[in-house]
Amino acid sequence: MDLLHAVLFAILQGATELFPVSSLGHAVVVPALLHWGINQDSPGFLPFLVMLHLGTALGLLSYFIADWLTILNGVLGRGYAAENTAARALLGKLIIATVPLVIVGALLKKPLEHLFGAPLLAALFLIANAGLLVLGERMRGKSLGGGALGYRDALIIGLFQCLAFLPGISRSGAAIVGGLRQGIDHEGAAKFSFLIGTPAIFAAGVAEVPRLIREHELHGLLGVSLIAALVAGAVSYASTAFLMRYFRTHEAWALKPFAWYCAAFGAGSFVLLLLNI
Repeated sequence: MDLLHAVLFAILQGATELFPVSSLGHAVVVPALLHWGINQDSPGFLPFLVMLHLGTALGLLSYFIADWLTILNGVLGRGYAAENTAARALLGKLIIATVPLVIVGALLKKPLEHLFGAPLLAALFLIANAGLLVLGERMRGKSLGGGALGYRDALIIGLFQCLAFLPGISRSGAAIVGGLRQGIDHEGAAKFSFLIGTPAIFAAGVAEVPRLIREHELHGLLGVSLIAALVAGAVSYASTAFLMRYFRTHEAWALKPFAWYCAAFGAGSFVLLLLNI
């Protein structure tokens, strides 16, 4: 993979990881559509994508650094009693929401890994992602929560997030849908989704970095991957800033445009790939 394609991948990753449109689905479909000639089944492709996720996590961490410092201070007992209690409770919810992802990932990563190189399937899952987002908006009227995020809500959101192991289903979108189902508004659900995404994405990246370094055939990709990760981080920071404002001001129908986009892009991509155009 040359530097130009790596940077284009990074821009795509940095934007689509936070937007509820599936970064993995786009990373699988777009190169096939544009005939970049990249072997997505090669041993270097998935670690490269994970390096981009690591850059994305850095962008997320930078944007929410004040929240993470508040949590750290709360754990260390540096704030007022009420602040420390709230910070520790938030950390507990983030951990609870992450546990399902860790367990499901350990069980299903290998069986599902072959899907990462299947553009036709990814295009279909993008259509399914559109249905998930529409369902999330419709479930808001029947939400089960009371508007405040509790431990049970965090677990439900974590379970929804596991849908993203299918390439084309958005992690952030699934988590936001889980939050909407529990009665959380778009902005609150999005922020919690981004917060739980930070350690999850970091963990995935750290797990693959040794593989990227260790395997001889991947050595030439390491430098390019690092540059691309920095680009992905910058784009993810800008995307997060935009989305937090967007979800705050479009409470009534925030997910619908993304659903329309996924349906159109997924269906169009499926047809083009099927016809080999």
